[in-house]
Amino acid sequence: MPKTTIAKPAPKKTIRSVAPEGGKVGSFAAGGFKTLDGKPVKKVCLAYSGGLDTSIMITWLKETYGCEVVAFAADVGQGKVETAPLVRKAKATGAVKCIVKDLRKEFLEEYVWPTLRAGAKYESVYLLGTSFARPVIAKHQVLAAWAEGCDAVAHGATGKGNDQVRFELTFAAMDPKLKIIAPWKDPNWRITSREEAIDYAEAHGIELSVTKKKIYSEDANLWHVSHEGGKLEFPEKEHGFEMLRWTTPPQQAPDKAEYVTVDFEKGTPVGVNGKRLDAVALLEALNKLGAKHGVGLVDMVENRLVGMKSRGVYETPGGAILYAAHEWLEQLTLDRDTLREKRRVADVYAELVYDGRWFTPLRQALDAFVTSTQYVVSGSVRLKLYKGNIVLAGVESPWSLYDPHLGGFSDVPTYDQKDAQGFIRCFGLPLKVRNMALGRKNPVKF
Repeated sequence: MPKTTIAKPAPKKTIRSVAPEGGKVGSFAAGGFKTLDGKPVKKVCLAYSGGLDTSIMITWLKETYGCEVVAFAADVGQGKVETAPLVRKAKATGAVKCIVKDLRKEFLEEYVWPTLRAGAKYESVYLLGTSFARPVIAKHQVLAAWAEGCDAVAHGATGKGNDQVRFELTFAAMDPKLKIIAPWKDPNWRITSREEAIDYAEAHGIELSVTKKKIYSEDANLWHVSHEGGKLEFPEKEHGFEMLRWTTPPQQAPDKAEYVTVDFEKGTPVGVNGKRLDAVALLEALNKLGAKHGVGLVDMVENRLVGMKSRGVYETPGGAILYAAHEWLEQLTLDRDTLREKRRVADVYAELVYDGRWFTPLRQALDAFVTSTQYVVSGSVRLKLYKGNIVLAGVESPWSLYDPHLGGFSDVPTYDQKDAQGFIRCFGLPLKVRNMALGRKNPVKF
């Protein structure tokens, strides 16, 4: 056999990374870097919002690892003020490309509406605005990574929060071979606070919308706006809702109530005030109306998935209206046993969404149950909005189970009041037997 000659590779140019003071400085070959597992990665797709963390991460990834960065931004309704400058900002900080994709319709129809139909509220309060936005963003981030030939994905979620789980579980469900870079959990990352992140941005000439005086961490989409940090890190301190972006504080809302009617078909909202609207237009209309009257504000201390408590203020004006209307319509159209079981399912569904377990068999199975219950949840709900309150002003449905004659005080042929005597004797028999068996005369002291 002839001897095989292997050509010696040409020396590669080395890029020295620049780490913050006291940080570890690595050395990597140009054109590709190595992750912590020692394997090279050439191009990373970063979930990019243009906020504080992701604004500095394009520069940080390049100077720390010497990689190419593709920025992926999802428009889930945060508004043109946030999405319009993203391409310019991303390229200014070193991205080779910035993709902005409009996901508003898919976000509402395939993520928000199913959660609404399920009646899911995390810890009975939070309407999951950030939670169900992350799976749709991460899904399309993976699709962008495939299209751009990336072999890694990255996100700006911290190691303390819930979003890291939501992103990474979606990555795992779609493509477990993609490497994941999470700078806040990377040993080369030496930034320990939002103040230090601002310092890093200023040192590198990176444009920011936050300052050390206005340092709330915010997330906005078509469903809600969330606020964390700043004064909210101290539950004992009162605030004046000075952080609000959409909603009028209730005490400043109009002194005159306003009515709104929401139409549903099989549990899905389809119209406002008699006008049929698509998902995006419908929610935009309800957001505007609800925000005007100060509805949908939540200030809560929640239990994060990673085990700690955090405080946040959430603005969900349109969502609060839809949840209230949907709940009243279900009260009218669902039988008692189905409604009770559905409320138990709602708690499980909420935890799945909050924990980032969207792409799981259980969530799909629960969707099948919820969908089967929503066939009769059609009709119209009229609501009165007044200074932060949502008051029922009327509900009707062709599938209504309410019989005004049967539910009234007059005798009707379908119900003989004397039948209740035997029913109560049977229903209370276990209590009677227990008292007799124990020989107690005073059941209160049992």
